Amino acid sequence: MDVNEVLDDLVAEQHALDAIVATLTDDQWGLATPSPRWSVTDQIGHLTFFDTTATLAINDTDRFVAHRDELISQFADELAVDEFTLGAFRQLSTADQLAAWRQHRDELEAAGRTLANDTRVEWYGPSMGSKSFLTARLMEVWAHGQDICDTVGATRPSSDRIRHIAQLGVITRGWSYIVRGEQPPDGDVRVELAASSGDVWAWGPEGAEASVTGAADDFCLVVTQRRHVDDTGLAVTGDIAIDWMNKAQAFAGGATTGPSPKGTN
Repeated sequence: MDVNEVLDDLVAEQHALDAIVATLTDDQWGLATPSPRWSVTDQIGHLTFFDTTATLAINDTDRFVAHRDELISQFADELAVDEFTLGAFRQLSTADQLAAWRQHRDELEAAGRTLANDTRVEWYGPSMGSKSFLTARLMEVWAHGQDICDTVGATRPSSDRIRHIAQLGVITRGWSYIVRGEQPPDGDVRVELAASSGDVWAWGPEGAEASVTGAADDFCLVVTQRRHVDDTGLAVTGDIAIDWMNKAQAFAGGATTGPSPKGTN
């Protein structure tokens, strides 16, 4: 897939979320979401901040690296990170928050149009290929958008754009262990997912002893840690597949555990 196709899907995902948040009241923007300490405002603020730094990473590597060093120096203090990334955004009116998000994602799109398929972009961990870089932004919009939908009771139509997220979820199987200081287990896992369009997406060898099958949306909810696997319709077979689905983490940063099954809290 060409990098501009990934960018087109990112922009479409942003517009899908915009259609939801643009209808919310000021009170709804202030509602607490499943992410600890974060309101709907903070979810959009998070997207706005990192759209801004993604643009910087594309346009000015040296300035981005200096910013990255400053942010990483505060990682030990979650409240300090919140203030660094969200503090200024929280001071805006709801209308200005929405306008800021729209402005900065437009700037990211303009920067993204300059990327070639073989471009590498500096980020908060290792540098990333351009398509993976934009896929990570799409995943963020979709995952944080899910938090917002869960909070306000909105339903977001499914789309085949999530194939990018599913692909990322599959290729980060090893990362889900490495981030925990563990060795990824030997063995293959076959993943077969039903897309909303009716297509079937598959990864891994046919006949593998371990497998994950079901709806693509459910798989993406698990690998972005928005749902526990037990609260989805996924069929998970084999010890290594079960272990993976309980540790799956398709995003960078420290190891996180995701939600517990419903009824266990």
